[in-house]
Amino acid sequence: MKDNSKNICNPKTFETVFTTYAEDIKRFLYFKYGHLEIAEDVMQDTFVKVWQNCKEVRYETVKSLLYTIANNLFLNIKKHEKVVRKNQPFLVQEKDIETPEFLMQEKEFLLKVETVIASLTKKQREVFLLSRIDNKKYKEIAIILGISIKAVEKRMHKALVVIREKIGNI
Repeated sequence: MKDNSKNICNPKTFETVFTTYAEDIKRFLYFKYGHLEIAEDVMQDTFVKVWQNCKEVRYETVKSLLYTIANNLFLNIKKHEKVVRKNQPFLVQEKDIETPEFLMQEKEFLLKVETVIASLTKKQREVFLLSRIDNKKYKEIAIILGISIKAVEKRMHKALVVIREKIGNI
């Protein structure tokens, strides 16, 4: 006869598993996510999944399964957030917030930035724009320009020194 006391589908056994691991799973998720309510929700979803599939779950492996499910649910939430952020329309600030003084200062600042970038040497400007505007890594810039990574680093350093002197830390 099969011992039902270690069967996860047994409500008493499931309750024991829940009381044993629920706080640890919630803490694990909270440390990963940094949001207590979401950690609690995902912890609950984790145990629901285990209950729904209790016939396939072995008591001996339930702990690692709980952490795996919780981690996968966490990763699904992060993927969803990334998709939402990516597909969210660009938020435009309300015009009421931008005073004429602010708009004028912004315009002056952008003009100053353009002037400072234009004042860089051609080599410095090339590296700076490839890095900061095109988001290229130093290795990619080195390949594009046919120079060493050290040369890229040196040009970027010099460009940033000039920018900091003329504008300050941006």
